[in-house]
Amino acid sequence: MNKKEKKERLSLICDRLKEIYPNPVCALEYGGDPWRLLIMARLSAQCTDARVNAVCKRLFARFPNARALAEGEIEEIEQIIKPCGLYHVKAENIRAASWMLVKEYCGTVPDSMEELLRFPGVGRKVANLVLGDIYGRDVVVCDTHCMRISARLGMYPESLNNPDKIEKIMLELMPKGEGSDYCHRIVEFGRQYCPARGFKCGECPLSDLCEHNLSGKK
Repeated sequence: MNKKEKKERLSLICDRLKEIYPNPVCALEYGGDPWRLLIMARLSAQCTDARVNAVCKRLFARFPNARALAEGEIEEIEQIIKPCGLYHVKAENIRAASWMLVKEYCGTVPDSMEELLRFPGVGRKVANLVLGDIYGRDVVVCDTHCMRISARLGMYPESLNNPDKIEKIMLELMPKGEGSDYCHRIVEFGRQYCPARGFKCGECPLSDLCEHNLSGKK
């Protein structure tokens, strides 16, 4: 496919996903609190959203705001978030990020990529999630679901595994204003029809728009 054909296909995919998932929501249950989303997104690295949601119920009950977490004992934070994996570095990151938020931003999560990337443990994926969900920016969150499934749908080679390059490609192809919602919808779609193992191609509502189906790939 050339770029024009990819844009046309992605537009059809977005329309189809809207029909299937009319009310896209973030899989992280952050309750509309930007700080909680920042913390939960960091904890989600190499961890399922379901586990992060469960762990953070306890974490936020103990540390309900940025200042409380910033002043928390690192050992206690580690013990609470241990089920999320990589808990030593994640605990350091979320406590340091909370301190930065309190000291430098008066508790208000900033609304620019440049500022968000200053926070410990925050990369473009986390920053884009915050910018899209909290500030309504037109972004693409390159998490594992988005990258894997968008490749299967033919947007770029499946061998490409560079989130920065994928983000740029997807932004060029994405219909205006659809990026953030597409990413939430594709997560739901991936869990329901297109998991990493055990594809449900026979039931897939996007099979006629999928590169694997159209090209005869297995």
